[in-house]
Amino acid sequence: MLDESKFDLQLKLWALRIPRELCKVATKLLNGHMLDRPRIKPITEDPNSEKTRYVILSEKVQNPDLSDIPTQKLNELEKLCKIETVPYTLTLGYSYWGADHVLKQVLPPGLEIPSSFETIGHIAHLNIPDELLPYKDVIAKVIYDKNHPRIQTVVNKVGSIANEFRVPKFEVLVGKPDMATEVKQYGATFKLDYGLVYWNSRLEHEHIRLVNKFDQGDIICDMFAGIGPFAIPAAQKGCFVYANDLNPDSVRYLKINADVNKANNNIRAYNMDARVFVSRLMTVPDSESEVVDSSLVSSGTCNVQENMKANTEEKNSENGSLKCVDAHVAFKTKGSKNKRLKTSVSFTNKSWEHIDHVIMNLPASALQFLDVFRSLIQRKYWKGSLPWIHCYCFIRSNETQDSVVSEAESLLNAKINEPVFHRVRDVAPNKAMYCLTFRLPEEACINEEITNS
Repeated sequence: MLDESKFDLQLKLWALRIPRELCKVATKLLNGHMLDRPRIKPITEDPNSEKTRYVILSEKVQNPDLSDIPTQKLNELEKLCKIETVPYTLTLGYSYWGADHVLKQVLPPGLEIPSSFETIGHIAHLNIPDELLPYKDVIAKVIYDKNHPRIQTVVNKVGSIANEFRVPKFEVLVGKPDMATEVKQYGATFKLDYGLVYWNSRLEHEHIRLVNKFDQGDIICDMFAGIGPFAIPAAQKGCFVYANDLNPDSVRYLKINADVNKANNNIRAYNMDARVFVSRLMTVPDSESEVVDSSLVSSGTCNVQENMKANTEEKNSENGSLKCVDAHVAFKTKGSKNKRLKTSVSFTNKSWEHIDHVIMNLPASALQFLDVFRSLIQRKYWKGSLPWIHCYCFIRSNETQDSVVSEAESLLNAKINEPVFHRVRDVAPNKAMYCLTFRLPEEACINEEITNS
């Protein structure tokens, strides 16, 4: 257990007792000779009189005759009032010291001090390395103490991510065992349960960077949408978003966040395998007036088939069409908050005719999903340019961007023209996250035959 009393530091100082009305003048005259400690005010109350104050002198002032202060400054002060020197004891306790200082005193020499953590609402997420695990409880207590009440729960990731939803397992080290929290990013509010869904606060700038590439009215396909870090701000901007995730809890919170941010008319949420999702979006029904099967109908209020498990055999046997709803388009003007106007723009019910952007934010395996676009689009029905693909991936130090492009081309069975890499962040000393952006090659995705099976 942490003994907080061991961090007490007692300073034996000198102070000047002066009339309180002269504090401002004294501060100017004694500049550079007063106590200079972070978060400690050099002027404090006199415990013996309300009419006077203590001016606490610097630790460098050791003599009660004030010989460490230039005579000229003392003379100027003496012209204003009588100077009285008094001893002053200041104790800096555990509450004063920052987390780094405390941990340096607690942890054995040679071990790296945990200097940062991810903040998710009221939760602090630590990634404690193996060599520090014996000290995880004291580390968590210090992080909690130094950041409370902003931080109310401290967790550490346990083991590697092994589940299909890529949600880490956590142990609560200190604080309340409540993983339901709320995060704000660029004017949007995201509710989530950090124990059930994936969230990374460090990707905030990447979320808005990509959304800034979208134009109002663009149609977005978000294959691995999570709780909506791309989908929600895109919908707020006035884009129309088909958002899918395999994790039913993520989709549940996506619906909640669409409602909280008043973006539900611009988002359709789905809970299925990403390959099935994209295939169904691009499948032309036997009759364009035909309504899709219930597994791919999502209303403007983001009604979702909860816990629907679609398998890959379905993708060739199910036809798709999407219900059209009126949209509330959000836009932002200079000096104003988001405003919403009822427009005549409608969410297309013909996703097989056009999509502007496809987001593939699953860096561990998104590349492997590129083959879903092979011969996916039917030329007869497609209108306008082919979509931009934004595929996230990891690149290790022994890999190159060219090797990633080669892998993507192999999966698409087509050459990628003018690929662009954006370095998102370093995730390990020899591993970085990138966003690969390119226009979907026509030879990869155009299906010349019109088949209606």
